[in-house]
Amino acid sequence: MDQHFDPDPRPTTSRGGLLSWWITGPLYLRILAALVLGLMVGVLLRRLVDPAEVADLIHLLALPSKLIMRLLGALAPPLILLAVVQALIKTPIGGRKGARLVSLLVLNTLVAIAIGLLVANLVRPGRWASLEPIAVKPADEQAPNPILDFLDNIPRSLLGPLGDNGNVMGVIMIAVAFGVALRQQRHAPVRTVEDVVSVAFGALSTLLHWVIAIIPLAVFSIVASIVAEKGFRDFAALGAFVVAVLLALLLQAGYYLTRVRLLSWVRPVDLLRGTRDALVMAFSTASSTATMPVTYACLKDKVGLREESASMGALVGANFNNDGTALYEAMSALFVAQMLGMNLSIQQQLLVVLTSVVASVGAAGIPEAGLVTMTLVFKAVGLPTEYIALLLTVDWFLDRCRTAINVMGDTNVSCILDGKQRPIAGVPFPEPLPAGPALPKH
Repeated sequence: MDQHFDPDPRPTTSRGGLLSWWITGPLYLRILAALVLGLMVGVLLRRLVDPAEVADLIHLLALPSKLIMRLLGALAPPLILLAVVQALIKTPIGGRKGARLVSLLVLNTLVAIAIGLLVANLVRPGRWASLEPIAVKPADEQAPNPILDFLDNIPRSLLGPLGDNGNVMGVIMIAVAFGVALRQQRHAPVRTVEDVVSVAFGALSTLLHWVIAIIPLAVFSIVASIVAEKGFRDFAALGAFVVAVLLALLLQAGYYLTRVRLLSWVRPVDLLRGTRDALVMAFSTASSTATMPVTYACLKDKVGLREESASMGALVGANFNNDGTALYEAMSALFVAQMLGMNLSIQQQLLVVLTSVVASVGAAGIPEAGLVTMTLVFKAVGLPTEYIALLLTVDWFLDRCRTAINVMGDTNVSCILDGKQRPIAGVPFPEPLPAGPALPKH
């Protein structure tokens, strides 16, 4: 998870009914409802009319998912930039333990991505389906369409329209969006560089919340269009994908526990027993940010780690650790590539590794981190980001699973930092060896 908050603002309303529930209900329930509606609409279109006769309708049905993925792609680069800057400014990392913490986090992320790529290449869940690459007609062959013309004005990046003198509409859209978002922070004091970064990050997060609130529309759009055109054959691959991701996450958990057994005084069974509250909370909330205080308390009070080790892994490391998300993004890229019949070369898979590592650093501060950073991974290897919407049908469940792995990675780092010597009550660090008897001087 991913490190994310429930993005839906939940205003209180006195009116009941379906609309009220849709506005205030949990995001994952709205996604499930959109999935069911999309299946029903797709089945009706497929049974009542020939898909070839309603090709244009199916194309229009898929437009909302493309629009939402474009918006996420535009927000991803500046969000990652500000999240990394903010994490580096606020996180107290220094000294030998700080350097060791960074090395442990990077190693865990690399191992997670390697496990994800290995499982995806061996299981090949994408072979169960075949998607057609999205073909874009040349501009002179496209019939005039006011809706498409309007959507084309929506920026693909936040800075793109600023360098394009012809895209005045894109500049206006960005200005209006930021103007409304910044109204919530217009009284925030700005005295330091950290304040500037926080205000900018807050405005982008507000925009992201708005986009995430309409994610169910993307799910309905992509599911209805695929079922109407091809039926259910492409969704069989999603089951194989879920199994493959769960297998990879279990292997990553095994790696964590093995490292704890070899490099720490803590027994793996005791670690699982002591941190079960944090793991259950991570799975139920899908937010390791919200779980951080519970993780710290479990490590310090129930497992018995030193305070510094518990805080370094659970509080400081959690701002950078996103192993489960990095694993999921790498597997998602290979999965979609397999569904499209694309064989990613070793160089492209190494690019996936590099992009996943960079995207995962600091992604802990971003709501729906995996969804946002995945657009960067897809673009790095030339995959169409429109198919990310297809993964949203199962993402609400896998999100909770990989969030638990993220938290387990935090506990793993804390245990390794604590070392092999069990702490003595009241002594934060291993006691120094007693001095021997003084030697006679000659």
